[in-house]
Amino acid sequence: MSEYGFETDAIHAGQEPDPTTGAVVVPIYATSTYAQPAPGEHRGYEYSRTGNPTRTALATALSALEGAGDGGTIITSSGMAATTLVGTMLEPGDHVLLPNDAYGGTYRYFARVLTGHGIEVSSTDLTDPDRVSADIRPATKVVWVETPTNPLLRIADIGALADIAHDADALLAVDNTFATPYLQRPLALGADIVLHSATKYLGGHSDVVGGALVTGDPELLERLAFLENATGPTASPFDAWLVLRGLKTLAVRMERHCDNAEAVARWLADRDDVVEVFHPGLTSHPGHDTATAQMSGFGGMVSFRPDGGPDRAARLSAGTELFFLAESLGGVESLIEVPAAMTHLSVEGTDLEVPADLVRLSVGIERVDDLLTDLDRAFAASA
Repeated sequence: MSEYGFETDAIHAGQEPDPTTGAVVVPIYATSTYAQPAPGEHRGYEYSRTGNPTRTALATALSALEGAGDGGTIITSSGMAATTLVGTMLEPGDHVLLPNDAYGGTYRYFARVLTGHGIEVSSTDLTDPDRVSADIRPATKVVWVETPTNPLLRIADIGALADIAHDADALLAVDNTFATPYLQRPLALGADIVLHSATKYLGGHSDVVGGALVTGDPELLERLAFLENATGPTASPFDAWLVLRGLKTLAVRMERHCDNAEAVARWLADRDDVVEVFHPGLTSHPGHDTATAQMSGFGGMVSFRPDGGPDRAARLSAGTELFFLAESLGGVESLIEVPAAMTHLSVEGTDLEVPADLVRLSVGIERVDDLLTDLDRAFAASA
């Protein structure tokens, strides 16, 4: 464990001044290959698919933030590339247990791609440990967890699920994209793998696509590193540099995201024209107590169902000015979307289908009064 606090590690871990020039910001090593002093000898790097100093700096920093200990981090070209890398560990006949509220892209990959290669996939309510115990199989190799989930913001007990998975000799993989290591550290709760879409809060500025896998197990890290080198889903040096830049302000950004999201959630909960609000910071949320126990904050995401059904949800989401109608999340700017028609269209007609009237907000770091005014106008115009 680092002797420093989170905010300090975010700025310093793996980011020492450049030994050649003294630059205080890690350089972008835009090189594909490295000169070797003799055949088969190298200075730590030989080819940038295998290793790159900029990518190493990001991996070192993220390992420190997630508390990887003797393990480490694999940096990938996207969150889905990281998901795919986990999938490459599976063999025909293996089983994966997904949440019944998984991100649409995750479900699409496991249920529509891997099943074509002999992998079995099923989903269950991961907020119910007894249900998970009943649905796990002898062939289960990975229990995949999102907490909070996307887009219904359900909360799963990571520690309880880790015990269940390990009793079945399965790995517990936790998508920590919504929480970030600032709010939640799944490895400390028993997870084997932590996944991030670095496109979201880690980068934080909607200007990069990237992903990461973090593990505290050196053998698992070695296996993932081999698979990454063999299959090639590596991030470019520039993308790694952008995420590394984002990490420096992650702590202060997440504080503002959390404060703004909680204010928006409470404002929505007080409205008569809102049917339901999903945010773990609300005491009415069924996962509030679990979130309080395993998270240090409740995140920047809020979902809700307006009175008036899918048509009003569509009108409302198209009627905001500060909340941009767009997919993705976790940037400094606020975003609004209708998951059923956008990010989660791929789960239509499945057990994971989301309500057609659900609206998802990625609450940014703008002045919260301006965001509430923007939403109020959109509600009025969509009535």
